[in-house]
Amino acid sequence: MVRREFLASGSLLLASSPTGPALSQEARTPMVRIAEIEIDPARLEAYRAALREEIEASIRLEPGVLALQAVYEKDNPTRVRILEVYADIDAYNAHIATPHFQKYKTGTEDMVRSLNMIEAVPILLGAKLATCKAR
Repeated sequence: MVRREFLASGSLLLASSPTGPALSQEARTPMVRIAEIEIDPARLEAYRAALREEIEASIRLEPGVLALQAVYEKDNPTRVRILEVYADIDAYNAHIATPHFQKYKTGTEDMVRSLNMIEAVPILLGAKLATCKAR
């Protein structure tokens, strides 16, 4: 398969073979993670505000952060899921060392009841969404 980038439209498609991402030798392999987070219901609004601040700063300030998409379960808003896409492992390591991430991590520590990080391998990453703020 072939890697395709549509920079003018702001979209990125990454195709993958059964053995992993089909990228040229010079291309970096994206790092993808899914965070499954359970939030204390009494702290939900404060958590959402902190998460919003962290994601906005990461997207604005870090070229290696390709996507941070946060959602919650419709019937259980305390169950948050975040799809994280980084240019590579170095971009991820740089991200978790930033002051805005450290502020989020320490500031939400007492709000998070559980956190499960899932390492993922991209089959196809595609997006046409601009940053959108929801509920």
